[in-house]
Amino acid sequence: MKVAVWDTYVTRNDGSIMHFDIVVPDELKDENIIHTFGQQYLAAKGQNGLTLNSEECRYCHIEVAPPPVVDDIERQGYYIVEMENCN
Repeated sequence: MKVAVWDTYVTRNDGSIMHFDIVVPDELKDENIIHTFGQQYLAAKGQNGLTLNSEECRYCHIEVAPPPVVDDIERQGYYIVEMENCN
């Protein structure tokens, strides 16, 4: 499966910068849906109410996803790659 990777940087409630990628099917282009996925992830991490828009979340590239990523995308519509300050 080809996927689009959206590079995301958000300032956490404690002031640190949280860096993660939102991975979605490559045909998904609606930024509002992608930002909603990011908000769901942030809420799951206890970071409710943070701003997430085109300033914080930008399209990066297309790649082929490995099976575990495809499984999550098929189950919930997206996959998150945690990079920095996500825990």
